[in-house]
Amino acid sequence: MSVVSLYVLFADVAEAERIGRLVVEERLAACINILAPCRSIYRWRGDVEQTEEVPAVLKTESGTADALIERIAALHSYEVPCITVTPVDRLLQRYADWVEATVSGKE
Repeated sequence: MSVVSLYVLFADVAEAERIGRLVVEERLAACINILAPCRSIYRWRGDVEQTEEVPAVLKTESGTADALIERIAALHSYEVPCITVTPVDRLLQRYADWVEATVSGKE
């Protein structure tokens, strides 16, 4: 079993909560941590933009990551959402077991 974290930027807290709850209910993610809003500066279609966004971290199994990415992208309000995956090198075994049981439906 291999746990990964997904870092996602959402347009607002409501979107993060809506999508986060749905993917947890669908067992694509074990949990979501919705963080404080952040200020993002980026280039989009030739212009430099600045906006407030809401970062979140979701935990899942590596084998479920692609399905989770696709599901978030399908539900997301952005045309090109920021969704990145980071492998978790070390973690408490009980936590890894919980992620696996939660995503697999064996909890």
